[in-house]
Amino acid sequence: MKKVFLLLIMALVVGACDDGFEELNVNPTKSAQIASANKLTALEKYISSERYDNWRAGMIYQSTMMQHIATTAGYWSGDKYTWNRGYASSLLDRYYGNAIKTAQDLIVQLDEEESPEEMKAIARILRVFAFSRITDLHGDVPYSEAGKAVIEGIFLPKYDKQSDIYADMLKELEESAAALSSGTSEFGAADVIYGGDQAKWKRLANSLMLRLGLRLIKVDAAASQAWATKAIAGGVMTSNEDIFYLKHDQDNRNGISEVFDADGNPRMSDTFINFLQDGNDPRLPILAARRSDGSTEVEDLIGFPNGLDSALLLELTGEENTDNYAEPNRAILAGFDAPMIFQTYAEVEFMLAEANVRWGLAGDAETHYGNGVTAAMKQLALFSDAAIIEDGAIATYLTNNPYDAANAIEQINTQYWAATFLNEYETFSNWRRTGFPVLTPVNYPGNETGGTIPRRLTYSESEASVNAENYAAAVAAQGPDVLTTRVWWDVQ
Repeated sequence: MKKVFLLLIMALVVGACDDGFEELNVNPTKSAQIASANKLTALEKYISSERYDNWRAGMIYQSTMMQHIATTAGYWSGDKYTWNRGYASSLLDRYYGNAIKTAQDLIVQLDEEESPEEMKAIARILRVFAFSRITDLHGDVPYSEAGKAVIEGIFLPKYDKQSDIYADMLKELEESAAALSSGTSEFGAADVIYGGDQAKWKRLANSLMLRLGLRLIKVDAAASQAWATKAIAGGVMTSNEDIFYLKHDQDNRNGISEVFDADGNPRMSDTFINFLQDGNDPRLPILAARRSDGSTEVEDLIGFPNGLDSALLLELTGEENTDNYAEPNRAILAGFDAPMIFQTYAEVEFMLAEANVRWGLAGDAETHYGNGVTAAMKQLALFSDAAIIEDGAIATYLTNNPYDAANAIEQINTQYWAATFLNEYETFSNWRRTGFPVLTPVNYPGNETGGTIPRRLTYSESEASVNAENYAAAVAAQGPDVLTTRVWWDVQ
């Protein structure tokens, strides 16, 4: 009985001492919640991402499938249509844990803090952009339940249909554009893309709406026209000052530049080099340099065929190395402080030209075509003063390569392909949407596609085991988890 009494006294004392302990046991130097401004900065950097996925999904797969880049290296799977599941899922593996989670957390925090609608709009636009990359690359993906493990305890998210994802993304862009004005966002300098300029974010929202609206052209032409009309009326990018890109520095390095720093195998595809040479394009010596000595003399810049390994190269040409072929111009393109470009004014002008050809929207297709070519050449100055192309050279190019109304859709989208070099996510999506440029597939021995260019990249291997039920449902709905299955908007 005495022991019981003593234990009771001790419990009362401990309980009394614990009164207010939760408040005392908090580090006064540590914030209970990361500031929303800091989360925005992190989100913008997560969207640019790192070497891991820029190397694998971006360069190894998409840049070579789109014949901007070629190489003999066997692990550059896209060059030969072979399958490396870890490489193919690298964007998923990085974006969900970083960009998507941060976007979801930021939006919830802005709601809880009753922040201005313009701040929420910026976060929503970035969320749409991140998801658009994911769904365009893979098709049906976790969307409505994604990034909510901490917020709602959803650890195994369902896969949403791409048609539903697109409907919501377009709605998000429309609502976000409406919430933005011409003032400066309260995010201020924490917005390392536009510095809080709401007008630029509004134009971006409409420009992304135009991009995603045109993505529907093969699956729902009427909806495509309606969204393009709405985007144009809302106001899209008007100059290179509106380009959606992230500035990098030595502390926050460009992931593609880190690829070039780590890997000496990439060469410029002969498909791309031939296009530039045939048009006497002033971009050629800016984009390419001879591997052996760095020469940018036009006559020294030879493109490399896609789909070859070292043995096939020797058999075809008698050569044992690729040093005499052109590679991406490292002196200009490969600086760690190079910009990471997501959407450009040039792309918008080409889309306006196409919208005019298809539906009579947006003025004059020839004018937009010329504006697009000019902007695409001018935007290279973002990399370096050494990449500045003079007005006279651009005018000469347009004179020698005039707008061709009889082949407008092909010409416009071939220029789009050239303008999106190094933004291979967009190159791949627009090629699947339009079929241009016309690319000749390779048929490397043992390839996964039967000698056809892949139409998507595959899901993470971990999803097939950890999130097996939802993964299986997605495969049953969309089709086999292989490189040749088409996403919803990429109908034949």
